Amino acid sequence: MSASAMNTSVRNNLNLLSKRDRLKNRLGGFNREEKTEYNLPKATTKQLNQIRKRLKEERKVRMLKVIALTVILFMGLVYVFLQSAKGITELLTY
Repeated sequence: MSASAMNTSVRNNLNLLSKRDRLKNRLGGFNREEKTEYNLPKATTKQLNQIRKRLKEERKVRMLKVIALTVILFMGLVYVFLQSAKGITELLTY
């Protein structure tokens, strides 16, 4: 491939690209110069401790659910494996 063919290929590929700004016409828009300002309410130490305890409890419950589901699925897979192994051994012994 010669250099001129390569340059032509690159130019043609660039012409296929979209010329418009992808984020320009979206609802809500996006302005790089404008800084996002958050109006968060002030929280007391007591409220923060309550939130922390609630999040820890939710995390603990979620982890228990994940562990229980994993154990149930693992036991199911072991059962299926043992049943299929039993069936295979029966087929091989005939």
